[in-house]
Amino acid sequence: MMHVRPVELTQAPVRLVPLSLDHEDGLRAAAADGELWNLTFTSVPEPDDTRGYIERALAQQAAGNRLPFAVLDSASGRVLGSTSYHDIVADLDRLEIGYTWYAQSCWRTAINTTAKLLLMQHAFETLGAALVGWRTDILNLRSQAAIERLGAHREGVIRHDLRRRDGTVRDTVRYSLLASEWPAAKARLLVRLARA
Repeated sequence: MMHVRPVELTQAPVRLVPLSLDHEDGLRAAAADGELWNLTFTSVPEPDDTRGYIERALAQQAAGNRLPFAVLDSASGRVLGSTSYHDIVADLDRLEIGYTWYAQSCWRTAINTTAKLLLMQHAFETLGAALVGWRTDILNLRSQAAIERLGAHREGVIRHDLRRRDGTVRDTVRYSLLASEWPAAKARLLVRLARA
């Protein structure tokens, strides 16, 4: 059975640290880089709700079903965004990676690939996860492409699944990666990072 606890994970250019209220100003600045709260299919907090966003994430952590991280630049310590383990089912050794977003200036860099490598490596190699999953809005083509580049398998679409920020209802695309598939996925990610 997995025991998911706060942990710090580091590999240049990122450092993942347990999310706390100390990250409020940094998250607000990261979200302002591209005004990301205007994207209806993401979990980016609006400027005046950044504290509430952190408090909700920490409440989910206290309930045992989420472990939120602040994503930092490993050299400067600047907050670049956030990501989480969530929907943790410890007795099945499964969890998901999500609630992921980065300042727009980080898009198309090694930030996301490195953060996902760290999270997947920790999940499979330290926690003993049997499966890591992802889900994203069917309209979020950027996220779907990024998840597929990780080596995840598209499981299908859950129709009429969740309400978006603008009130519309989204279809959700689900992905997963089994522990047996991790070595090949890890090798591909390391090659991609070496080229970056």
